[in-house]
Amino acid sequence: MENRSRAALWGSRIGILAIVLLILAIAANHLGLLGYKLPLMGIALSALIGVIAIVISLIGLVITLGGKTGAGTAILGIVLGVVAAAPVATTLVTGRSVPRIHDITTDLSNPPQFDAVVALREGAPNALDRATPPDLAEQQQKAYPDLATLIVPQEPAKVFDAALATAKDMGWTIDASSPEKGSIEATAVTKLIGFKDDVVIRIAAKDAGAAVDVRSVSRVGMSDLGTNAKRIRAYLDALKTKLATPASS
Repeated sequence: MENRSRAALWGSRIGILAIVLLILAIAANHLGLLGYKLPLMGIALSALIGVIAIVISLIGLVITLGGKTGAGTAILGIVLGVVAAAPVATTLVTGRSVPRIHDITTDLSNPPQFDAVVALREGAPNALDRATPPDLAEQQQKAYPDLATLIVPQEPAKVFDAALATAKDMGWTIDASSPEKGSIEATAVTKLIGFKDDVVIRIAAKDAGAAVDVRSVSRVGMSDLGTNAKRIRAYLDALKTKLATPASS
């Protein structure tokens, strides 16, 4: 024990602490405990502790080059620190490549409107008025020019059924659906951190077929890190595949 690098040992211990805190913070956010601010603070704190673990473990690893044992322990501390810091680091990197917006739609001139979901968003910092930022539509058009209304040749009723089934296939919680209004509202949860985003799908008659529009809005965060645009793309791709199958045509 006297020949073991104490820095390596403490680095691994601090790394374990960072991972435990990260797991607890993520679990609390998924379960809806403590609101959303405390879990986010926990994730940020775990990243800070993770960085400390990396630094101390690196020092410990250098010390082992002088004859002390504990290289494996030091490497473990580095790995744990990197894992703990990864969510925040990824957020910072991704945030630099996408606009700071969180309300994305396929119809910029007439976005689908929420109804049932409004009550579920009570207390959420992000509003649904698309007023922030003032140039939201311009920023979306520049960042995601591919997002547009999906026009399909099937009749609206069949498209609605396929749209609802696709939303369920995506793992979203269906909050409301109205064939008469051609509207579907759902809640999607991000896989890792567990942020809740709201989705509304509108199906309307269009010439001899139907027009499908989708809007996805984050409840928290100025930037969605591109998540809403990715969700809309994935949904429309899945819907097109479903509509192309014999059972949906």
